[in-house]
Amino acid sequence: MTAAIGAQPSHPIDPATGPQDEGRTYAAYHRPWWFRTFVSAEFLIIALLVLVWLVAMTSVDNFSGPLTVRYLLLDIAPLLMIALPMTLIIVTGQIDLSVASTMGLSSVLVGILHVQVGMPIPAAAIMAVLVGVLCGAFNGFLVAYVKLPSLAVTIGTLALYRGVAVGLLGTTALTDFDPRWTDLATSSIGESRIPAIMIPVVILIVTFTVLLHFTPFGRGLYDIGHNEQAAWFSGVNVARSQMTTFVLSGAVAAAAGVFYTMRFGNSRGDNATGLELEVIAAVLLGGVLIFGGRGAIHGVLAGALLIGVLSSALRLEGVTVNVINIIIGLLLVISVLAPTIISGIQQLRSRKTQRKDTSGRTGTGSTSTDPSPSNTDAPPVPATAAPQESAPIAPPRQ
Repeated sequence: MTAAIGAQPSHPIDPATGPQDEGRTYAAYHRPWWFRTFVSAEFLIIALLVLVWLVAMTSVDNFSGPLTVRYLLLDIAPLLMIALPMTLIIVTGQIDLSVASTMGLSSVLVGILHVQVGMPIPAAAIMAVLVGVLCGAFNGFLVAYVKLPSLAVTIGTLALYRGVAVGLLGTTALTDFDPRWTDLATSSIGESRIPAIMIPVVILIVTFTVLLHFTPFGRGLYDIGHNEQAAWFSGVNVARSQMTTFVLSGAVAAAAGVFYTMRFGNSRGDNATGLELEVIAAVLLGGVLIFGGRGAIHGVLAGALLIGVLSSALRLEGVTVNVINIIIGLLLVISVLAPTIISGIQQLRSRKTQRKDTSGRTGTGSTSTDPSPSNTDAPPVPATAAPQESAPIAPPRQ
């Protein structure tokens, strides 16, 4: 291959015209809508969510009450927010383990800028989100351009960002926030019990759904997850796409950190510790393939809601946080193993079908006869054929 590194092919292939599979965008499916809806990992997780919700309603006191639903939505709002860009990252075959540390660093920066420096909360929030963008850009640069493994990079930045957050505040907590903003973070929409934070969350959900499932950018992310080199040859700017996903992850994680700080009214270096486990579990439970190339936003939403409903029900039953973390960890392991097990079963079935077809063709070929007399009366083929006249060889150029 003599093409220069970084050059784009002169005639890129439109991925929309190539072979389609289950990992493509909504608009590119060839299967009927009912098949896509009911025969999918996303539908299974939605069905499991409904089942868990019904069991919790019948067995846990006050679970279906409006106050419980309100706190459930407040609890899962950061999870829903961060799971959206995490979906884009994992679809490309990468991962970001630093989201919770970015969220904690954002919380610390809002506290320092507002409480200690005296900056208004909107300005402090903007500064925190910009720092989150820088954190995501640093991750994206190392992964997309330096070509380091995202797992190793984000494990390192997980410790780096958390260390900076704890180093800035130590073990102290800043709590002197403007009550207007803390009240706004926990306010409701009109007279309902639905938290106002769900308005920006829904806007983010719609934005990321359109971005992933209805744009060439999202189609390129699926192509990268299937085969990065093939995506590059088809005209996808792989490095820029990967960089964009990590920048979005850092920005949304920082925004979630601002909400987290305003909701609880405190800024600490250890805020949101361990949230990355829940985010990744929600994404994988939602049907996103850990190796990339497949996934859908509605499945991720169902996965996040399942974790939120399960955690809320267990807390109401008096289950400790450690036990809840163990259960979430088990769900994460199952969500990683399930696609591999299903793929293995499908391969076994495919091999059995191929063997049956091969044996059937072999048996038919061994017993078949042709009664036509031409087979027996045909003259024998001569051993040698008349030599063909070969084309003259052109003389070498002088």
